[in-house]
Amino acid sequence: MRPTLLLMLLFSIQLSSWSQDSNYLKKTDTLPHHIPSRATKRSALIPGWGQAYNKQYWKIPLVYALLAVPASTYVYNTDMYNKTKFAYDARFKETMGDVSDIPQIDPTLKNLSLGSLQSYRNIFRKDKDYSIMWFILAWGINVVDATVSGHLKEFDVSNNLSLRIEPYSQPLLKQSGLSLQLHLKKKNSAK
Repeated sequence: MRPTLLLMLLFSIQLSSWSQDSNYLKKTDTLPHHIPSRATKRSALIPGWGQAYNKQYWKIPLVYALLAVPASTYVYNTDMYNKTKFAYDARFKETMGDVSDIPQIDPTLKNLSLGSLQSYRNIFRKDKDYSIMWFILAWGINVVDATVSGHLKEFDVSNNLSLRIEPYSQPLLKQSGLSLQLHLKKKNSAK
């Protein structure tokens, strides 16, 4: 009796079970899917590549402008740091009696004292370090933008979104209240 019952149970489960439709899988597998992690990786490698993957080409000049500001300030601060460092070293040698490097000092720095040159040198070194930090931060913003845009790429923003407030009642538990129902329609990927 038990083997027969077990056999009937397995047979009924087999009849009521279902598998994925192979035609559906074939249709959806051929469509290119947008993968947000690809946008993240591409944008981390080359700035703007993630935005291009997301087809937001208008953001690419903004990304490069955002990266150009700290890059240009880094170049300026490095140049000025090297000039003030050389001028400081030359003025320090001058206090020891060696005046051979004084004519090579930049004309804008010639009239500054040893203390002023040291202060300017430290300021340009600090600003150079800040430029590196801002460049890394701008690169990170580029990656975050590509990631967020990649995730929102297939987000449905049509007029088919609705939020309904409906009364809610459960007589068995003697409960009543309001329910919020958010109806989302998934974008049809097989257009």
